[in-house]
Amino acid sequence: MPYLNLPTHRLHYRIDGAGVDKPWLTFCNSLGTDLHMWDAQIAGLKSDFQILRYDRRGHGRSEALPAPYEMADLGSDVIMLLDAMGIDRTHFCGLSIGGLTGQWLAIHAGSRLDRIVLCATAARIGTMDSWTSRIADVTENGLRPLVPSTADRWFSPAFRQVHPDAAAAVLGQFEQTSVNGYMGCCAALAHADFRSQLNDIRNPVLAISGDDDPVCPPANLEALVAGVPNGTHVSLPGRHIVNMESSLRFNDTLRGFLAAAALP
Repeated sequence: MPYLNLPTHRLHYRIDGAGVDKPWLTFCNSLGTDLHMWDAQIAGLKSDFQILRYDRRGHGRSEALPAPYEMADLGSDVIMLLDAMGIDRTHFCGLSIGGLTGQWLAIHAGSRLDRIVLCATAARIGTMDSWTSRIADVTENGLRPLVPSTADRWFSPAFRQVHPDAAAAVLGQFEQTSVNGYMGCCAALAHADFRSQLNDIRNPVLAISGDDDPVCPPANLEALVAGVPNGTHVSLPGRHIVNMESSLRFNDTLRGFLAAAALP
């Protein structure tokens, strides 16, 4: 398995659809998941893109540094990964905390990105108090007690009934996430607030919401799009992990937005 060894930790990553004639597309996961949350996108898009995905620090097969983390840490990991792969520019698609990572990159390293897709996210997710409470809960009880409520936030009952194995696989990723990694990212979320900096994002932005997402409802994505100079919002059926719940429409929407970059 490919790993990038950094001075303080190592990141697990994967490349699909390699081919020098295709543009790069980088995927960034939600909190408590690994790179396999994008499997349905890889199958549908690898013929058109060179796809880089990775496990965020403290998630999947990547190493967990002691908490807390900052958004600058998570964004810098992406830049170091791009540098190591020799990727000068890439499209970027991030969901939830992955969308906040995309916003940090667009603000601080926008020249490394082409088009940006921000999914089921916001310029500010939750509050300092809500994340502090989550950290305290996980410190005392671990992640397993959070699985039922996470399942309800992430997937509609209909999706869980029709696709029980797919939902169970992602919830298994959640339960197996390093507690240090999870708490570190909760700390980053507690402080992340890009509402006053959205106007600094010059890349074209597509915001995708799940129309029944209780974590980041469509209004959050509308507000995000209203704050950037060049943004579009699309809402698809589903809850927080909308890329899985509406995978075919998600892929078509993503492909259409990214294909516009190649037009004269």
